[in-house]
Amino acid sequence: MYDQLKQHVAKVITIPDEEMSEFVGLFTEVPIKKKNFLICPHQRVVTEYYVLKGCLKAYYLDDSGEEHIIQFAVEDWWISDFEAFFSGQLSKLYVEAIEDSVTLAIDKEVLETVYARIPKFERFFRIKTTAAYVSARKRILATLEKSVSQRYLDFCVAYPDIEKRVANYQIANYLGIQPESLSRIRKQLELTS
Repeated sequence: MYDQLKQHVAKVITIPDEEMSEFVGLFTEVPIKKKNFLICPHQRVVTEYYVLKGCLKAYYLDDSGEEHIIQFAVEDWWISDFEAFFSGQLSKLYVEAIEDSVTLAIDKEVLETVYARIPKFERFFRIKTTAAYVSARKRILATLEKSVSQRYLDFCVAYPDIEKRVANYQIANYLGIQPESLSRIRKQLELTS
């Protein structure tokens, strides 16, 4: 199982085997059943999770109780309430398993110790955080600039594994549209292909 994390890290940085082994040894395996939560609002978030197996979503509920999906995470992705994790504020998000999942958890204090001892891991997480920021910014700009049909097509290209694994209403939610609109878009796309 930890080999998957090692391969994930090795795609970004080169690190000696002994340092890699030390790093992966700091993670704790956290299995989570479908519809269970890793994080709920108003919690202190000191952990981030690497997904070994399964699919999760991060979302918040607005004042009327409506769900707004911020992120999906499948194998080889990271998930948490990152605002709470980095700022020390209480969480605003739920992180819930869409499928039975297995994650690897690492504590923020442990990460800080690793950064001091093995600075290459700070570089690894900086690169991952920068990529996540760029992705979030692209999503915001797409919402402002692109049609819903184009945003759906972009989603399918960028996240083909997710598109096949989550319910249509969840994809619609992520795109900020009603499920009926997504059905209409899919039918239109089928007619034009």
